[in-house]
Amino acid sequence: MIRNFLCTLLIALAIASVGCPILSAADASLSWKVIPLAVDANEGIDVADFDGDGKLDICAGRFWYRNPEFRAQPVRSIDDFNGYVESNGDFAYDVNKDGKMDIIAGSFIPSTVHWYENPGKEKLRLGQLWKEHLLVDTKASQNEGQLMADINGDGIPEWLVNSWGKDTPFYVWSLSSTGPDGAPSLSKHVIGERGNGHGMGVGDITGDGHVDLLTGNGWYENPGPPYFGKPWRYHKDWTVHGAVPMLVFDVNNDGKNDIIYAAGHEYGLSWWENKGNKDGTVEFERHEIDKSISQQHALHLADLTGDGKPELITGKRYFAHNGRDAGAKDPIEICYFVIDTQRASFEKHTISKGRIGIGLQIRTADINADGKLDIAVAGKSGTYILLNQGPAAK
Repeated sequence: MIRNFLCTLLIALAIASVGCPILSAADASLSWKVIPLAVDANEGIDVADFDGDGKLDICAGRFWYRNPEFRAQPVRSIDDFNGYVESNGDFAYDVNKDGKMDIIAGSFIPSTVHWYENPGKEKLRLGQLWKEHLLVDTKASQNEGQLMADINGDGIPEWLVNSWGKDTPFYVWSLSSTGPDGAPSLSKHVIGERGNGHGMGVGDITGDGHVDLLTGNGWYENPGPPYFGKPWRYHKDWTVHGAVPMLVFDVNNDGKNDIIYAAGHEYGLSWWENKGNKDGTVEFERHEIDKSISQQHALHLADLTGDGKPELITGKRYFAHNGRDAGAKDPIEICYFVIDTQRASFEKHTISKGRIGIGLQIRTADINADGKLDIAVAGKSGTYILLNQGPAAK
């Protein structure tokens, strides 16, 4: 394990030190500067100020990268297995409330969720590993991905785990201080004893102001306060193999939230129009957005163009099933779609094709503090920062 960690660190340092970042030759209305950080099988990433200097840094799997030089520095050691890294998401969060950003991470097969304690500025400078703490052993494997989202409106995000097993329970976990000696831990809330499946999302489908939960095999209707003290009604309105996350967004500006869906392991990107209540549930009508990209395992909304309206960011996950998926050998890419909510239309813009794909998470933030949102992705094609350069030259 230590040998793998040291080898990957040397590779990452070598990649990050190669010359100046290069400009993408992408055919898009925005131009992008590409900064390569590392190449390994890690597919999780997040953005936060880890050293407290006011600049946004990157964490991705085994490493964190200090802004502005973005050289790899160690966080943790992670096992490799069967073409994957045994970690399926990074979440920056100040777990112990000491003013320093920590990292929470789960795994595909292991059932444990850990948090990694930020050691502070001096130990970060010395390149020390972050101390690992157990948050919970969920006793559940087959973990496709995780999300952090505030489900009950108390300002503290919950931890959600998606399982590719369609008949496995759906749990929501609340952060608390119920561990030994008041240590941070996760407390379980049962949303459904059965009814999970590949795909997860969070958003208000019914329009009642409460956050509903989506899975690959339907959705759970939020019962309202006290949220976790009442049963959540299960609507088995679809069976898909969806992205994590699927997105809840009003595509056609009719006041009802729709669903943006991508097939995680085949071709297909679509939006499902919310037609309103029918027979005790919500009726949806599917509309195709694009069918040229396979393995769009993650979706993200962010205002890249600066017009106050979000774009849809996605791309091809590189070798999601180690080459066994439909279109696995197609060129990898990352792209965004401009959404016209008056016409309910999507216009595709390619950021990079043939070089950069996505993993399990897409992050956006103004990393270089120039007023424009940038993109950070990690996948089997590498870990990259994509700096938004604004409108491309005509």
